[in-house]
Amino acid sequence: MTDDLTPEIHPLLLCGGSGTRLWPLSRKSYPKQFARLTGEESLFQASARRLSGPGFAAPMAITGSDFRFIVTEQLAAVEIAPAAILIEPEGRNTAPAILAAALALEARAPGALMLVAPADHVIPDAARFRDVVQAAAPAAHAGRIVTFGIRPDRAETGYGWLELTDAPDADFSPVPQDLKGFVEKPDDATARAMLEGGQHLWNAGIFLMSSATLIAAFETHAPEMLAGTRAAVDGAERDLGFTRLAPDPWAALDDISIDYAVMEKSDNLTVVPYGGAWSDLGGWDAVWRDSGPDTAGVVTAGPSTALDCENTLLRAESEAQELVGIGLSDVIAVAMPDAVLVAHKDRAQDVKQAVAALKAKGVPQAETLPRDYRPWGWYESLVVGERFQVKRIHVTPGAALSLQSHHHRSEHWIVVEGTAKVTVDETVQLVTENQSVYIPLGAVHRMENPGKVPMVLIEVQTGAYLGEDDIIRYEDVYARGQGAKG
Repeated sequence: MTDDLTPEIHPLLLCGGSGTRLWPLSRKSYPKQFARLTGEESLFQASARRLSGPGFAAPMAITGSDFRFIVTEQLAAVEIAPAAILIEPEGRNTAPAILAAALALEARAPGALMLVAPADHVIPDAARFRDVVQAAAPAAHAGRIVTFGIRPDRAETGYGWLELTDAPDADFSPVPQDLKGFVEKPDDATARAMLEGGQHLWNAGIFLMSSATLIAAFETHAPEMLAGTRAAVDGAERDLGFTRLAPDPWAALDDISIDYAVMEKSDNLTVVPYGGAWSDLGGWDAVWRDSGPDTAGVVTAGPSTALDCENTLLRAESEAQELVGIGLSDVIAVAMPDAVLVAHKDRAQDVKQAVAALKAKGVPQAETLPRDYRPWGWYESLVVGERFQVKRIHVTPGAALSLQSHHHRSEHWIVVEGTAKVTVDETVQLVTENQSVYIPLGAVHRMENPGKVPMVLIEVQTGAYLGEDDIIRYEDVYARGQGAKG
């Protein structure tokens, strides 16, 4: 047991999912955990803040390469410094991800407690949840794997459930007890029976245990995965403060969840009830429910207007368009600049089928947003023609794009906000608002923001090929290598 001055619990934030059920807002290029769905902070930021403070160490995070700078930027915005950020070479589900974090934690803090939490959950009462986690700590110190069961308020068929040994008390105090078993996502009749029986809770997929306990569980129930994950961790490379897991052993690991890999096989499982509000925002129906519908059951967000509607969600993401619903009932309508979703509220879970259909058609909107986030800021395409493209580029203070050239296009930059430091071959100059500079085909160039405020410019590209993979990088402060994103 650590002393009172030493943080005891090390949060691990899982932030590698794609969130297809919240399309078109959440996409593979920028999934839901990084979006602001229910407040001013992203779900990831809210999760990091919730698992901080007395009794909690600096968080770890595990994510994909494309999101590594989003993770650091969003943590910096809420003034949280991560203990480590692990980069998965590819998504292999939760079992390898959690095990890799446990191995990394065991190496620097043997026997420390690790709290595994998805980064896309909504838990409004953060203080209550922290208290419940602390109440579970003694069981975790004693070698138990603790999972947290959520008080159900409906016969939900979209969640897994936990079967308890004893029913929770009336006030849902966080008293640990042995977990009797897991229940897969049930049919409606089974869910209703479990809700009425009072001895089942929702499975939140949040776990607390020591790193040593979890490693031992894998050694018993999944030794091949332990060996492969250990090789990926031992072969990891440091990259600008990130830890890149070795790709070859990682690719050979099974794509499997932590539940299937070890939890359902372990005999040292404890469950702690949590009686507060919780949501995994697993679909637009959950967003509607957790956004506080008015007396008619209507939720509006962004520039949207509802007339004579009921049980309806209207959400618009662009100030350039207004979403209007008239006489709608049980409808979800989400408008993005490049895609619109209209669905019956009862079919919210089928949105992922729409994403699959769009991917099969080769539609870019299936996976990519019109705004593309990079470590230096973001850009968005305003107009695309056969041989030209107009972009708006937003560069954060102190950031710089790579030193690069193009085989197939020239560029014209017009600064509209702030000041740009521009390099074109051997010439370096400052370009201020209402000034422009021309980048000839093949010229080696770079733009930087040397100022204290964001720099925004309009870029006009002309040429035979305008793809993002027409970039040759010579130097990059973000070590991205070659390719569209590196």
